[in-house]
Amino acid sequence: MATLIWLWPQSHVARLVVAPAETTGIATSALLTPAPFLQPSLLDQRPGGNFAVYLAALRTPETAQAVARDTAILAALTERRAAPPLGPVREWLGLRIEADVDDVQAYLERNLAATASLTSVTWTLDLVHRDRALALAMLERIHAAAEARVRETLAELASRRILALEARLRTEQDLFLRNTLHELLAQQQRAALVVAADEAAAARLVSPAAAALRPSVPNRPLLLALLAVGVTLAGLLGATALLLLRGPAPRPAPNLATWPPGPVLRREPALTRGRADRAG
Repeated sequence: MATLIWLWPQSHVARLVVAPAETTGIATSALLTPAPFLQPSLLDQRPGGNFAVYLAALRTPETAQAVARDTAILAALTERRAAPPLGPVREWLGLRIEADVDDVQAYLERNLAATASLTSVTWTLDLVHRDRALALAMLERIHAAAEARVRETLAELASRRILALEARLRTEQDLFLRNTLHELLAQQQRAALVVAADEAAAARLVSPAAAALRPSVPNRPLLLALLAVGVTLAGLLGATALLLLRGPAPRPAPNLATWPPGPVLRREPALTRGRADRAG
């Protein structure tokens, strides 16, 4: 087991830190919705707004397609599948070796993690891969794809509202309603301008993607130490169970003739009279 742990291939961890765009006063979402209808509860720490859409878009099929198109992840997954010892077995069984977009999405679901910080409003994105350069490239592309998805959704929503308001203004004759429609049109035009001009619509990049020069997953020294502790505890538990199963040592059967020893009866001499006494 120790040899298997020591020979297990290690991987690099690419990491970047992002913060919700709502944390700054000039955030896109704050300009689009300056007065939210519902304030979040103090106990509700779930992400909301555009940042929630950003987190959901990290593992979508569209993001997987962008990663497969702009990085070398497909070739890496194919090479890993064809490598021994399982590669020849797959080829002998006639299984598919060429990786596709579904494999990329499954890889992102297993190896991409988004973790919230306990001391600030930042979030950490971690991606694990054996190739350090490929891990960095994929993480940067994932962030860009999720941010672009949020920006595209906001731009489409604003453009549809602008078209609907302009069509309504062409036919509306009431002056009061026209003033209201003009105000709504100005808000949507401002939203479209903000989305086109601001650099971050959902998540602001706090720290760019970086990875350690040495692989860190899995942590071999820690696993070996846990293995040693586990083997020791297993040995103690096995010895204790064996002693309990064997039970106490058997005692020799007592000899009923000598055990328990009875009291020694001493016979007192009977008092007899002498001949002289009988004669008298």
